[in-house]
Amino acid sequence: MIARSAQVKEASMSVPSPDPAVEWRVESAPVDYPAALADMEARAAAIFEGQATERVWLLEHPALYTAGTSADPAELLDPRFPVHTAGRGGRYTYHGPGQRTGYLNIDLRERGKDVRNFVHQLEGWMIEALGDLDIPARRAEGRIGIWTDDRQGREAKIGALGIRVRRWVTLHGFSINVDPDLSHFGGIVPCGIAEYPVTSIAALGAKASMADLDAALARHFPAFISRLRRCGTGTSPGVEQCGTGG
Repeated sequence: MIARSAQVKEASMSVPSPDPAVEWRVESAPVDYPAALADMEARAAAIFEGQATERVWLLEHPALYTAGTSADPAELLDPRFPVHTAGRGGRYTYHGPGQRTGYLNIDLRERGKDVRNFVHQLEGWMIEALGDLDIPARRAEGRIGIWTDDRQGREAKIGALGIRVRRWVTLHGFSINVDPDLSHFGGIVPCGIAEYPVTSIAALGAKASMADLDAALARHFPAFISRLRRCGTGTSPGVEQCGTGG
């Protein structure tokens, strides 16, 4: 049995999953970051031991900042909200109400053991879901995250991602801005990129809700998860042949 905080227990709801092998969990109330971190770490350990299924966990956090393993203290400009050490890759990011955060506990031992492919396909999943909401999102060469053009024609960031892989099970995941208070990003240099603004679905004038985004993510999840089944070549870091040691 996986221990879960009281707050997570009260708010959690498993909903029909677009993939029967993966639990799909949606929170109806904000989840404190330490509780979420402890829960996803416990889930990853249980998956590794064969005691739990993989999971996609969709939630919102209270307003806060998280620091990844490459965070530069100079990029924490105004710590107006709590700052948490995340343990994921990347730098500082903001989480808060109106932002969909998705945490993925996926077992890459069964899905090619290819970390680079996982990140690439995670980006593609986010882009496809946003496309369903009439947001023309894309990758940007040399910059992490998901990008689009804002209403002034500037390239702007609408989604972020940061992961950790422990014993070939993934932790952390992504965030997509639905209708957060964009001024809250002003307390940091988001992901270390100061030259570009941050935007949201609402700021772009789209009418899509959090539920609309969740539905789009669910529609494209089977294709995302199927693209992880490609075996690696064993010739680059983070890649091994399928069926080799863990």
